[in-house]
Amino acid sequence: MPHRLKTLVLLKGYPRLSETFIAQELLGLERAGFDLTLISMRRPTDKKRHPIHDEIKARVVYLPEYLHEEPFRVFRALAATWRKPNFKPLLRRFWEDLKRDISRNRVRRLGQALVLAHEWPDAGRWLHAHFIHTPASVARYTSILTGIPWSCSAHAKDIWTSPDWELTEKLAEARWSVTCTRSGFEHMRALTPRKEQVHLSYHGLDLGRFGRFTAVRPGRDGSDRAQPVEILSVGRAVPKKGYDILLNALAMLPARLQWRFVHIGGGDELPRLRSLAKRLGIENRIVWKGALAQEEVLAHYRRADIFALACRIAQDGDRDGLPNVLVEACSQNLVCISTAISGVPELLTGGENGFVVPPDDPRLFAIALERAIREPDLRYRLGKAAEKRVLEHFDHDSSIRQLTGLFETEWQKI
Repeated sequence: MPHRLKTLVLLKGYPRLSETFIAQELLGLERAGFDLTLISMRRPTDKKRHPIHDEIKARVVYLPEYLHEEPFRVFRALAATWRKPNFKPLLRRFWEDLKRDISRNRVRRLGQALVLAHEWPDAGRWLHAHFIHTPASVARYTSILTGIPWSCSAHAKDIWTSPDWELTEKLAEARWSVTCTRSGFEHMRALTPRKEQVHLSYHGLDLGRFGRFTAVRPGRDGSDRAQPVEILSVGRAVPKKGYDILLNALAMLPARLQWRFVHIGGGDELPRLRSLAKRLGIENRIVWKGALAQEEVLAHYRRADIFALACRIAQDGDRDGLPNVLVEACSQNLVCISTAISGVPELLTGGENGFVVPPDDPRLFAIALERAIREPDLRYRLGKAAEKRVLEHFDHDSSIRQLTGLFETEWQKI
């Protein structure tokens, strides 16, 4: 096995139930022989953990989430680094950034970078940031101070809510960057002359963890009150997920059609969504499960008849990339209804392996829902086609091999 450099992986928060795609990648890299230490900018807030988090062996180091909470740790870092040769170049970079983004958040990233550079856990020789917004800012500042090279995985919100100037500068300094949707890939490549250093890498799915579902789903068609069609959605209650659109679409379905909606996930908007469901008169048909561990989510994929996710672009530009939950649902031959946002059409093709409708249109979403509810044979055909696409094009092992190659190519230069 080729020599692997000790790598520090910088994360916004760890562990997080909503970021199983990152945990899956970390475990895949460990299994490929990588020696990792995880650096988290925030402490966990989820009350549960996925089993995959317990399989990851890497040590976790937490930076000060807020500088005022650990002032002595920050002061020690400042006292130890301000005389270093690269401290002035770091301050110049920080000042240029601060002039364009006057915020406490920017100061916090500098403080976290000072702490990371001072403490520098486990003698790391490479720094990799997950997300090109705040984690990449910490990685960039740390790299300037330490001289340690860095790379970056960009995803969705971080790309689309970051100003172009910042993306351009980070892409110029990172040794390489990857992202998980073609739309994000093309946007990033348009912002840098170093186009060959930007790569498209789908997260893929650990097919060993999401084994094939061979049971036959019942042919429920919405006509039997005792056997309602089960519609499932998994996702945080945040604007980009479009749950208000989905609820309005459900309310537009014919009154005599028998269905039940199950939502899995946390999120700040849950109280508002529950109030909306009550105003729409559909609250008795909805089950709010809250956040669940991965094995529980898998059981719900296998129990449901339809998966629905009404992705949209939020007012601040935030959007999904390719939601991993869609790939997971497809792997279980569960027919999916979603929207033509970001990477969704890279997985789903309307009429071939799912339903794809325009975003922010509850009427068209309701039409797709009604057809899927009434036609179990169509659900079966589209679900099997979606499963085939995941098996052929979204294998997690391919992503790990690609990332391994990117790391090794750079490490040979050191």
